[in-house]
Amino acid sequence: MTQRWKNRPEGSNWGDFGPDDELGRLNLLTPERVKRAVGEVREGRTFCLSLPLDYPGGNLLNPRRHPPRRFATVREGKPNYNYPLTWEEAPFTDVISDDAVLLHTQYSSQWDALSHVGALFDADGDGEAEVVYYNGWRGGEDVIGPANAHEHAESGACSPFEGVEAKRLGIDKMAAKVVQGRGVLVDLRHHLGDERTRVGYDTLMRVMEADGVSVEEGDLLCLHTGFADVILGMQRKPDLERLNRSCAALDGRDKRLQQWIADSGIACLIADNYAVEDYPSAPGEGRHAALPLHELCLFKLGIHLGELWYLSELAAWLRDNQRNRFFLTAPPLRLPGAVGSPAQPVATV
Repeated sequence: MTQRWKNRPEGSNWGDFGPDDELGRLNLLTPERVKRAVGEVREGRTFCLSLPLDYPGGNLLNPRRHPPRRFATVREGKPNYNYPLTWEEAPFTDVISDDAVLLHTQYSSQWDALSHVGALFDADGDGEAEVVYYNGWRGGEDVIGPANAHEHAESGACSPFEGVEAKRLGIDKMAAKVVQGRGVLVDLRHHLGDERTRVGYDTLMRVMEADGVSVEEGDLLCLHTGFADVILGMQRKPDLERLNRSCAALDGRDKRLQQWIADSGIACLIADNYAVEDYPSAPGEGRHAALPLHELCLFKLGIHLGELWYLSELAAWLRDNQRNRFFLTAPPLRLPGAVGSPAQPVATV
């Protein structure tokens, strides 16, 4: 156990959960808080909070992320689909189908690992910024890029870079923790509609007060904007211009909002929109993060971000039943070394 930094970012909690911590605010999901969350189950009804994995469709939202591609596995040189296991000496009746998937881990409903976004920051106190992630874990040592990057750059190859690994802060650490706790939903769509609105502290507080929403330490905060509903209505053919005008997103530059997130004690921050925060964000000053809430949550505070979840059915039920809290189960895939993962969250009310 060694402290890897002399300077820690202003407003961060580096070291507060231990010098080698890789869970961040997930540490707040204690057995006592999980038991408290189970108390929100009164009806035994469940809600799927993920989009189908082939939504939004295409790659207009992010040109680097593509829909899943499925393949049949191969048996004796043939596609292993509807394959009869029959030989003369063993007349079996079994018919087998078996497949594989090429999956972009952050294409659809997803979790961001703490290794997803770091920063150039002078953690050594020597006047030079280095690539660091939450709690001072280092780019190139703990979050490793491809060994063949130079070779690919020279050859112009377009195949995927290999050898990438988050040895620390990988999504598998989140999966092993098992994300279960009390979800709290803020229904921004009900108050703001489907037009693009940049939500700062004042607006968020006004909506929460109107609906009687309170947030406590260790809660999993979910923001319903309706963006996922808009995507579903496009039937895998997203209209980028329309999406860029659609639904609420947090104003990541709002300092009061940033401070509230830090002070609230939330364990995770989740939304049904593309990035939780509005992007492109409002203009900043000097050298600054393009994604200020990603910097605050993933880099400084260890708050995992959930994006592109599907919250509309749950939001409608909660409003009809005058509730805003529920039991949330949402582990990612236990994929060692990955910096993100598809999410298959379930709300139980």
